[in-house]
Amino acid sequence: MRVSEAMRKNIVIVDEEVSVAEASLNMRKKGEGCAIILRQGKPYGIVTERDVTWKVAGEGLDPKKVRVFEVMSTPLVTIDPDADLQEAAKVMKEHKIRRLAVVRENTIYGVLTAADVSRNLEKYLDDERRNILRYLWMPQYYSREG
Repeated sequence: MRVSEAMRKNIVIVDEEVSVAEASLNMRKKGEGCAIILRQGKPYGIVTERDVTWKVAGEGLDPKKVRVFEVMSTPLVTIDPDADLQEAAKVMKEHKIRRLAVVRENTIYGVLTAADVSRNLEKYLDDERRNILRYLWMPQYYSREG
């Protein structure tokens, strides 16, 4: 399965100069746990719920005064929309992240979360199990001669 088939397309994108409060409001409105941050119009970083909780609220900072560039994670780890879902899982594991920006040539296509990967790989494995069972119980439909 390709990343583009599993990713979230209704994402939050904000400029690096936006306040954490504004970014958080946009995240809440869209029901998303992160925002992709642009620098000079190009994807540059990411701010997550955890960043807001730990780096802003946890430090007692005013989210209206803190800009997202001050708390974003960078460099932005990305994957191509045509990449395989298993490759995306490996990238997430390697970088120890739960959200992966889906980007090609500075165009943002979406965000892939660990939950998206898990849900879709589970579906893929279920489909493969069914195919194996069908093959075991009805091999005549899978023979090369028939």
